[in-house]
Amino acid sequence: MTQTPNPASPSWNRRQFLRTATAVAASSGLSPCFVRASDKSGNRDVIVGSGEYQYRCHHNWGNASLPAGHQYGGASHGVAVDAAGLIYITHYGNPGSIFVFDPEGRFVKSLGELHAGKGHGIDIRKEGNEEFLYVSPSESNLSFAKLSLTGETVWQRGKNELNKDSGVYDQPRTNYRPTNASFRPDGGYYLGDGYGSNYLFEYDRNDKFVRAIGGTGDQAGQFRTPHGQWLDERDGIPKLVVADRANKRLQWFDLNGKHLKTLDGFLFPADIDIRGELMLVPDLHARITILDKQDQVVAQLGDDPEWRAKVLGNGFAMRKTPADWQPGKFIHPHDACFDAEGNIFVAEWVVTGRVTKLERLT
Repeated sequence: MTQTPNPASPSWNRRQFLRTATAVAASSGLSPCFVRASDKSGNRDVIVGSGEYQYRCHHNWGNASLPAGHQYGGASHGVAVDAAGLIYITHYGNPGSIFVFDPEGRFVKSLGELHAGKGHGIDIRKEGNEEFLYVSPSESNLSFAKLSLTGETVWQRGKNELNKDSGVYDQPRTNYRPTNASFRPDGGYYLGDGYGSNYLFEYDRNDKFVRAIGGTGDQAGQFRTPHGQWLDERDGIPKLVVADRANKRLQWFDLNGKHLKTLDGFLFPADIDIRGELMLVPDLHARITILDKQDQVVAQLGDDPEWRAKVLGNGFAMRKTPADWQPGKFIHPHDACFDAEGNIFVAEWVVTGRVTKLERLT
């Protein structure tokens, strides 16, 4: 995803979260997410959402333009959009670890041979007059890396470098497996070891280590799979917000690493993106949540308990059976981000990969 400028309410519990979602539905006379099929010139459009948050689904976006020999393999993982509107998708296929498309879904190039077949988190930031990719490979033998948009490596930082700076991996049975990166407004950044140590590592704009945040647990300020994180400036005060996936919550921290608040009520939140006053949270358990500036639920796209039970049943078997996927339904949203027009791109953790463009209608 890309960094975009811009929670402030007290902590919510699950009951409050669900009450808000129900209220949103009641006010519109619709369920939190509905699917409508319509025929226009012989084409079947599937619309998800309601009220101000309606989107036309374009599943398998970009697939038709993939060259021979290009495939997402075991999963599509991350998605980011650069200033020119190009869309970057990380994957567990080949070649490389990143496919790049233009806004119309036409394939542009592949890159990321550094993490060949092991692409996971991807984030883009403009620094001076140039944009850079921050990539997280989700493999214990690979390193976080900063790349140019053409794929040249600026730096790599793996377990040994992180441990030299922090000492975190001196602790017994502490694993390392990166998931995502995010950015500070002062030029610094965070590297998230979400599948490993459950720490975020903060570096300043000169690549100097500052602190480690988190550690394993379910108390405030601790994590169980801090899978993604982002900069939240929606109320004018910059904060770090973290998708604490296995604890089923979001957590906010000030820029000195102090825990500020927690929002419960999620299923398995995987990452975060922000556009204006809206926060986007892809949830690995078959839905996407949109929150307003007060962190109240305004939309839950794909929220269907019966469908979710099928998706999660039999050890997540559906992720391997595209014939069972239904239009307008999600399987495992792993990452999602807005583009400049407010459309949403979703990358799902499914075999063969799947990217869905949610075309904004309102």
